[in-house]
Parts: sequence; structure tokens; C-alpha cells
Amino acid sequence: MQDWQQILAASFRDASALLEYLDIDARHALPDDHPALTFPVLVPVTLANQMQRGDINDPLLRQVLPIHSEGELPDMPGFSLDPLGEQDTNVCKGIIHKYHGRVLLLTATTCAINCRYCFRRHFDYKDNRLSRKQRLEALSYIAADNSISEVILSGGDPLMLSDETIAELVSGIEKISHVRRIRIHSRLPVVIPQRLTQKLQDILSQSNCQTSLVLHTNHGNELTPEHKERLLNLRNSGVTLLNQSVLLKGVNDDLSILTELSEKLFTMGVLPYYLHLADKVIGAHHFVVSDTEAAALYLQVRERLPGYLVPQLVREIPGEPYKQPYPVMA
Repeated sequence: MQDWQQILAASFRDASALLEYLDIDARHALPDDHPALTFPVLVPVTLANQMQRGDINDPLLRQVLPIHSEGELPDMPGFSLDPLGEQDTNVCKGIIHKYHGRVLLLTATTCAINCRYCFRRHFDYKDNRLSRKQRLEALSYIAADNSISEVILSGGDPLMLSDETIAELVSGIEKISHVRRIRIHSRLPVVIPQRLTQKLQDILSQSNCQTSLVLHTNHGNELTPEHKERLLNLRNSGVTLLNQSVLLKGVNDDLSILTELSEKLFTMGVLPYYLHLADKVIGAHHFVVSDTEAAALYLQVRERLPGYLVPQLVREIPGEPYKQPYPVMA
């Protein structure tokens, strides 16, 4: 059986090759010299295997494929390279400090998949790439601010680090007395479930801090029986499991898709957490669902599901002290 790193190494890095694998006409892909491909294609075969062969409109494929007909236009009114204003909160190398009491530690600068709607697709990872020594030095910023009670491992994707590196990092965080919680935001276990190793489970479940893993799943087709087995084991070991999604046009802007996703996650020990309105990052305009459509859809979700299965619909606005709940009134 391949381990997660072997699966990652065999990922698709070319849209034409991915389309050929899925029995789809490669002419749907952008030409190799298209400026959108400065944000390259990257898709693990484990996710490709969940896509519907022959279907250019498959909701999983739409998340990762630069589509010629839509063009990923570089200049759209209201869209920017930094829609969340993170340059202003990138207080030092590897640290983003937006909100009171919690801080993002950019532990890795790469991902296992390149999602075309990613709000950090233009982020300056080069200036935030940390060596082993620098990762540990970044903890000094956290140690100096006793208002910080939670450290969020982010990136890129923090689970791109080895289990050994994560163990060292968790150990360093645990030594900071005012930090009580460690949260990991990762899409990697969704696209490569083999990343949820026994060693990772042991690191998180045995930590002196309360630990949680926030997955990023947008569609129920991304989840398999292997996800269920590994996620339930992790949840049963004491790690809190949450999920956040992005509301994406042509992917999950549908009542049955959103409700089925929440139901499926719950069978795997995962609670829905956030449903984000898509950030207006350059290159992702074709994913944006209008506020009016989003509000109507969210009301339907609330009517269909019990409260604990309804993720909070939010929008992140630069400079605000927390994510803003979308003002939907029943």
C-alpha cells in the first residue's frame, strides 16, 4: 500500500493529463502559456478517482481545473490579489495575527491540491517559508503575547509536514503556558485520506493541549469509506473534528448537495463548522454565488437540517475582529 507521500508525488500536474485520465477532451484545458497557470494544476489521483469520468462539469473537477470557457480572467471589478488583507496582518515571518486570542502559524507553504478558488493563490509564500529553526523561533512571538490561547496551524497546508516535524512543533507549542488549544486547518486528509496516520493520531490525541482538526470538504463525493474509518478513529481518540466549506457556484450551490454533505460528515464524526461565502480573489470570479442566492439557499438548509448540522454562513471582511455571520433572518 502506498503511503501519503508516495500518493502525493504521483499527483497530476497537468490539466491535459488529468482530463485524459478522466476520458474528457483535453481541449477544455487552458493552454500551457495561459497566465492563470502561474497558479498551477495539482490534483492527487485519490481525488481524481472520485470524479465522474467523461463529465467536464463534475463538481470535484470544477474545483481544480482551469476552464477555458471561463478563462480565470485576471482583472474583474471588486476582485483583488489579497481579498482578506492578510499582508497587513502578516506581523512577522510565518505569523498572521488577525483576531484576539488566536494566531495563525504558517507552518508549510505548499498544499496537496491547488483549488482554483483559493484566497491565498497569490499569497507571498516565498517570504513566509520557514526553516525548522525559524518555525521554532516563530513560537517566541506567541510566547510573548499571553492573550493568545489558541495556535492555528495553517499554510499552505500544515499536514504537508512530516509527523516528526508536527510532533516537534506541537511539543514547542505545549511549552507555552498560556496556549490551551491547537487547531489544524487542512484539506490534505480530504484529498489523500492516507495522511491520517496512526502516528499523527497519537501526536494529536496525546497532546497536553486540546486539539482539533478542521477539514475543508465542499462536496460529499470527496468522502469515501476510508475517510470514515480514519476520521472516526481520530475522533474516538479525543480529537475534535470540524469541517468548513466554501459556497461555490457549479459545485455545491444546491440544497441537496449541502444537506447531504452535512449528513455524511456527521456519520464520520465531523461537525459542520463554517460555510464561507467565496472570497473575491482574482481568478475565481466564476465561483461566486450572489448574496441573494446564498441567503435563499441557506434558509432552505436551515429548514432541512437540525441546528447542529447547519454550518454558520460567514464572510470574512478585512479589519473586522471576527468572521461576519451573513445577516440571514428566518
